[in-house]
Amino acid sequence: MINVLFLCTGNSARSILSEVILRELGRGRFNAFSAGSRPSGQPHPEGIAELKKRGHDVGGVSSKSWDVYSTSDAPIMDVIVTVCASAAGETCPVWPQKAREAPIRVHWGAEDPAYIEPLEARQIAFSDVYDLCRARIEALLLLPVEELRNQEALQLIGNIK
Repeated sequence: MINVLFLCTGNSARSILSEVILRELGRGRFNAFSAGSRPSGQPHPEGIAELKKRGHDVGGVSSKSWDVYSTSDAPIMDVIVTVCASAAGETCPVWPQKAREAPIRVHWGAEDPAYIEPLEARQIAFSDVYDLCRARIEALLLLPVEELRNQEALQLIGNIK
């Protein structure tokens, strides 16, 4: 199994969407996680609504600090994907790797839909970001196993618009 951690500053929207999508589409091949450097404490309600509308199970979804993945008993990450520019520019914690190689880190930036007003525009923005995250994850799922440790191949997925 390939462990993928999606990082965003607040861990309330883009990283949560990505985690849920990969958790379901990548079942059996990928484990998906998400976290934030300054988590909001709860997933954004519009993100949860979008996931439910698309038929995803949102049970167990939470907004949490990336520190939970820096402990010695945390899952070993293979790939770390930042989905916001703020998280991409931050210094991440040291990820304990035990016997594996250091995780590959890539940036798949997406605009934050959380603060768009009015509500109707925010709902459209969440739908658009969902579509973007899903397209990138579907591209990830198409990669052959040997490409999952190729940073260039993984970074190219972030160019999908």
